[in-house]
Amino acid sequence: MKTERTEPRLNFGWKTRHIIVLLFTIIGAYAFFESRPNWSEMHRWNRAVGDMSFILIALSMMIGPLSRLSKMARSAIPWRRELGIHGVLLAVAHTVIILAAWVQWDFLRLFGYVIHPQTERYVMLLHGFGLANTIGIIALVYGIVLALSSSNWIQRVLGGSVWKFLQQGSYVLWMLIIVHTAYFLYLNFQDFHTEVSDPNWAQIPFAAIILIVTLLQFAAFLKTWKTKQSTRKKLQSKPIIQEGS
Repeated sequence: MKTERTEPRLNFGWKTRHIIVLLFTIIGAYAFFESRPNWSEMHRWNRAVGDMSFILIALSMMIGPLSRLSKMARSAIPWRRELGIHGVLLAVAHTVIILAAWVQWDFLRLFGYVIHPQTERYVMLLHGFGLANTIGIIALVYGIVLALSSSNWIQRVLGGSVWKFLQQGSYVLWMLIIVHTAYFLYLNFQDFHTEVSDPNWAQIPFAAIILIVTLLQFAAFLKTWKTKQSTRKKLQSKPIIQEGS
């Protein structure tokens, strides 16, 4: 008796996927929080939530190229939605923590302005801080749009081609996230006005994750290109059958 070979699949409903991703998010964020015991409470939560948001979105970005490289990974494609949604929700929480605890709802401080002690007026001082936060806000808005458009209802309203074009913006979102996160990991605390703090342990893992995602995307690109080239050659090698012959 001949049996069909089945591939391992991650066949969970969307509710189950949300619960699993939520549990993973809670555990991961708490682990990040505990990994920095010498930091202030605000910065521990700020970085824990931000780091976990980055991890979720990075995993979401990996699934696409992995599904092109391996048939087994195609079963993980539905998980991109839940990973992306929870990643954006954490980014919103990350923003709220910064607004409430770091700049204390002083929006000008968010863009690098501080009050000059002599003139008692706002002056631009933290140029990189303001630029990085501007990029972060753009990424947040972009992420919210992508998260809201990930539902089946929106997909039906927009149509398949328009929805796919919109979702391709995730690569733009990914680049904005990289620039925003890289500034705060490598440059923000190098200002000569303040004491240089100890390097963040996440610097090397962050660079490694960026490298892994980039290599996966490049490998998927090469495989897709080779497949199309091979298909084109096969079509060109087929003899043309003329009518009446």
